[in-house]
Amino acid sequence: MKNNIKIYLVCLIALSYMACSDGSDSVGASQIDTNPPILNTLDIWLRNNFVQPYNIEVLYKWDINDTDVDRFLHPPFEASVRPVANALQKAWIEPYTTVGGPDFIKKIAPRQFTFVGSFNFNPNSPTITLGVAEAGTKITLFNIDFLDFTDINSIKQPLKTVQHEYGHILNQNIPFDVSYGQINPENYTAQWFNRTDEEARELGYITAYGSSQEGEDFVEMVSEMLTNSKADFDAIVDGIVSDNARSIIRQKEAIVAEYYLTNFGIDIYELQDLIDKATQDLVK
Repeated sequence: MKNNIKIYLVCLIALSYMACSDGSDSVGASQIDTNPPILNTLDIWLRNNFVQPYNIEVLYKWDINDTDVDRFLHPPFEASVRPVANALQKAWIEPYTTVGGPDFIKKIAPRQFTFVGSFNFNPNSPTITLGVAEAGTKITLFNIDFLDFTDINSIKQPLKTVQHEYGHILNQNIPFDVSYGQINPENYTAQWFNRTDEEARELGYITAYGSSQEGEDFVEMVSEMLTNSKADFDAIVDGIVSDNARSIIRQKEAIVAEYYLTNFGIDIYELQDLIDKATQDLVK
């Protein structure tokens, strides 16, 4: 019995020694990859033009958790990435920098863009989501593999999405006047997709989506103003048959212009002109 006790004590001491000794040999390798990423030419260009000057990351290589797992989405072809990123730089960042100052985009901007090659079809709805903004920090752009840079209307599609979502980000920093939503609230509807843009304009909304609710109404005005020249925007408004609807949209336009000037010191018509010229230059 004494021998058994001695053997037990020896084993216990040995185990205690092992537990107190350096256990580095029993710890597996770290699961965190600390190796610097291998950057290709595109990565270096994105880092030099977005990350370093503006702290904006552009993701084009991503896993399913970076997007909606319930949708059939895929990353874009690398060849699709730089033309879209260049369009953002020329027709969004640089115009705002010119009129708002060198720190405007640095201070107020999404910190991440995710580029998706495929269309984002909405289930149970005859609509396609062109972009999504998340908490003012991330914008996802869809179907960039299908853009045609010989067609200005195709180029305008992601730019309009960014101007729309950036309008939301500006509103999150400084809300627009609540009186805007009181101009013609009676025709806001969740079934906006059953209207055409032309029908919505005759009710006093610049687009059908703008007739969904006041927040979307405001940023749709922003995006339509900033992706059309002043002449083209005026032509849209002047083409509205209803005098009352035309007057309503001009009233909303004035509120948008005042919002930019009062809160950010930006003349939206100067910004509009710069963006139009930059967009025209993007056409191949």
